[in-house]
Amino acid sequence: MSEDQNQAGEVSSESPETPPVSLDPEVDVGTTEDEVTVLESGTELERTIDLRGGLAIGVGTMVGAGIFVFPGIAAGNAGPAASVSFTIGAVIALLVALPTSELATAMPKSGGGYYFISRGMGALFGSIVGIGLWLGLVFASAFYLVGFAQYATAVFAEIGAPVAVLESLPLIPVLGIGSGILLTGLSMFGTENTTKLQNGIVSLLLGILVVFLLYGGLDTLGVFGRETVPEQFIPYGTLNIFTTAALVFTSYLGFAQVATVAGEITEPSRNLPLAMVGSVVVVGILYVVTIIVSTGAFGSARLATFGETAIVEVARSYLGFPGAVAILIAGLLATVSSANASILSSSRALYALSRDAIVPRQLGRVNLAYGTPHIALGLVGGPTVVLVAVGRTEVLAEVASFLHLVTYGLMCVALIVLRRSNPAWYDPSFRVPGYPAVPILGALASFGLVAFMQPLSQVIGVVVSVAAAVWYLGYARDVRLKGVQKDA
Repeated sequence: MSEDQNQAGEVSSESPETPPVSLDPEVDVGTTEDEVTVLESGTELERTIDLRGGLAIGVGTMVGAGIFVFPGIAAGNAGPAASVSFTIGAVIALLVALPTSELATAMPKSGGGYYFISRGMGALFGSIVGIGLWLGLVFASAFYLVGFAQYATAVFAEIGAPVAVLESLPLIPVLGIGSGILLTGLSMFGTENTTKLQNGIVSLLLGILVVFLLYGGLDTLGVFGRETVPEQFIPYGTLNIFTTAALVFTSYLGFAQVATVAGEITEPSRNLPLAMVGSVVVVGILYVVTIIVSTGAFGSARLATFGETAIVEVARSYLGFPGAVAILIAGLLATVSSANASILSSSRALYALSRDAIVPRQLGRVNLAYGTPHIALGLVGGPTVVLVAVGRTEVLAEVASFLHLVTYGLMCVALIVLRRSNPAWYDPSFRVPGYPAVPILGALASFGLVAFMQPLSQVIGVVVSVAAAVWYLGYARDVRLKGVQKDA
């Protein structure tokens, strides 16, 4: 075997507790079929997620935060120019989605960014990314569940529950924790069940949103004779556009979650690129229109006073009580959808780490009755409900963004490394247009956006990354995931 082939993904462990294994990508990428991925060691997770399911994971995850949590916060930070912030996020997401699509069709495996980076850049980088993906999606799941609880509380208020009673009860932590436990339990009973729930939620959600945004957009343009609120487009300065883009980038985490469950996507060479790129385009358009409609209804200063449920007041201003109720229902659907997809994807990142012995192999044990990694799901649901109790919405969102942006930047770097080394096993069915400019811009934009985050979010993100590196050096330093570069 040549040196290049020898470095193309061998995993070994010299630890006495962990017997040596071989997960060379020439073997471990496996024979991709429509229903399963066949490996020398057996059959991996069953492929049950089709193109519609992949789009539902991507769109369903992203729609939640961008439309139902961020409009008031984003408008308060950047005014109507928050639409530019969402556009910046969409462009960065596309610059990363294209390289990710190529990597995913070459390695359609559970774990997504972790798997790609570990095979391209080695076990240390893989450990930082894999643990970061797991915890980053835990932070994102908690963020979505807090949003769900806020919308549920708003529903109670809308139907006439006494305000004093609502304020006296800890509804947000109780509802958030309860829904987190319920969604984790549902995921344990099979991916197919989770996918069906996701498909149904997203279909209903998009129907409500299209009607609302179409009416609101026509009203904002003056078709129905209503005057929009006159306002300066950039009232708070240009810098705030970029800091807001860093904050709302959590809204674009969904496309990468499609890659995280790549091992369960049917016809991955076709469905993975379509699901990732398509979900970014659809959701990006929805976000920009939402900000325009929202700031047209009230103006950014007043919109900011409504907080995380600002979009409800926007709907009320356009369509009255029925509009408010419809958006409240949509908000519940969206935040549940986002949390559902994030919990599923986070468990698959941990599953992939366990397969490579970066974390104990027992964590990736698959339940034979339902075909799901039940221990990994428990290690997602548990930390998620703890973070829900904390309830720091913006910090949860930004820490999730930080950890994902690091992953996105490294995925772009991994693509360049793999293209330059060109190992025999690297044979993607989709190739990035505009190479190498697209992955270079994707890496620079991803790393650059981190600089605009709150210091607390940056500190927590750095601590998680350093802790992941320490874990690798202390627990799994004998594991080698050699791709085209020696382990860093």
